Amino acid sequence: MISRFLTADSYPPIAAPDLGAVRILVVGDVMLDRYWFGDVSRISPEAPVPIVRIERREERLGGAANVARNAAALGAHCGLLGVVGADEAGAQVAQLLQESGIHSYLQRDEAISTIIKLRVIGRQQQLLRIDFEDAPTDTVLRDKLTQFNALLPDYDVIILSDYNKGSLVNVAPMIAAGRAAGKIVMVDPKGDDFSPYAGATVLTPNKSELKRIVGSWHSEEQLTSKAQGLREALGLDALLLTRSEEGMSLYTASEVLHMHADAREVYDVSGAGDTVIATMAAMLGAGMPMADAIMTANRAGGIVVGKLGTATVTRAELFGK
Repeated sequence: MISRFLTADSYPPIAAPDLGAVRILVVGDVMLDRYWFGDVSRISPEAPVPIVRIERREERLGGAANVARNAAALGAHCGLLGVVGADEAGAQVAQLLQESGIHSYLQRDEAISTIIKLRVIGRQQQLLRIDFEDAPTDTVLRDKLTQFNALLPDYDVIILSDYNKGSLVNVAPMIAAGRAAGKIVMVDPKGDDFSPYAGATVLTPNKSELKRIVGSWHSEEQLTSKAQGLREALGLDALLLTRSEEGMSLYTASEVLHMHADAREVYDVSGAGDTVIATMAAMLGAGMPMADAIMTANRAGGIVVGKLGTATVTRAELFGK
């Protein structure tokens, strides 16, 4: 088996592909990210906590919706299938999807509230995050699977974005249907059991997610053995391990590719995994070779961690045009 180490300096420049014809369907846990920005000038007399005087508020697409937002920002045609509540936050998600040019296939579940992550920011530091979440009902999930099967012929690449919030309990039949239809199926996994992801084209765990499944490792050789064992057991074409400051490692049947992190100042890692999988999906959908797609996704991840919160990378930032 071949093992290669790639860096931006040693790898030839990658030409910008035509992404306008790429059709990506993102399926998964849809969230609304809310940011409250304010000034911190004193400590509360009631408890030893800072008082934040809110001066500005922002709302952004989160979870699977942020994956879709990243794909759309690169110029790909993108659709989003997910579940939100029949509430104000769900309406806000729909509005943000429209503004981002993302085709919405949202299912409204009247029995739940839309998942919200509220972050309080003071002096450019995140002070607190408050999560509001409910799992979708069985009826809505059955309707979602039916709609997924109906949408499948219209898309080239499927991204299953699992945040372990209940929207992807039907992930196994989705993967099976996607692969049977000849689609590229990429999965961002969560949880203590990866067996439902068997048969996917690419799985993209981070270090902590992989350790939950295969245990810890003490050398690159041991990591390679465990990663390849998992890839083979799940019948994956490839396993992409995102390793924070250590970069990324791609494991396939024929080789192992290691990419050093694209060195730049890290400001906020929120949503970096969303950017990586969306960029890789867009590049593979455009016919880019796997190694080129990974290098491009690595560069995109390096750019987005320099931005606040769930953010996107543009085609111009990636390719300079």
